[in-house]
Amino acid sequence: VRAARPPGRGRVMAKIGYARVSTRSQKDDSQVDELTAYGCDKIFTDTASGKHAARPELDRTLAYLREGDVLVITRLSRAMRSLKHLLALADELRERGVGLVVLKQQIDTTTPTGRLAFHILGAIDEFQRELIIEGTREGLEAARARGRTGGRKPKLNARQAATVRRMYQATGPDGKRQHTVAEIAEAVGVHRTTVYDYLNKER
Repeated sequence: VRAARPPGRGRVMAKIGYARVSTRSQKDDSQVDELTAYGCDKIFTDTASGKHAARPELDRTLAYLREGDVLVITRLSRAMRSLKHLLALADELRERGVGLVVLKQQIDTTTPTGRLAFHILGAIDEFQRELIIEGTREGLEAARARGRTGGRKPKLNARQAATVRRMYQATGPDGKRQHTVAEIAEAVGVHRTTVYDYLNKER
């Protein structure tokens, strides 16, 4: 893959394709064929299975895009790990002046109709969050009415919590954090989710 292009004004808009193939099938031909048929000027391809798998070529795709370009994928599931990821990526592309085209689902954020589709997705996501919050609140109120307090017991003891704080706040000379959440979780002997939950509560 050639290096990212200089920003430069006045250049021709490019269609940049992205495909993800499962390690089980090793077949990305259909995706690449569809992206090529759409007229993509360049196509990046990841080989990854599972929604949490690393996708270095997606990162390179996003770094390659410039204002006025269009990111083209065959399906939302090819690039997005979740609805939350989809909406965050759509916001990022919009702020950068980059369009998004999804061939199979006929989404095109360069058109008013395509932008409306994303507004609808965002509204659905917000509604789902409100339902979860409301259900949790009602459950806690019912538990208190029965004489119980809600919520889970802390998963980190005081020593572990202090270690998490210390490692998370540690930075190097360049100002970057020295430890990833995965490293912190391994150091204190808990799952990464526990560390994320604790840090979110601390914030």
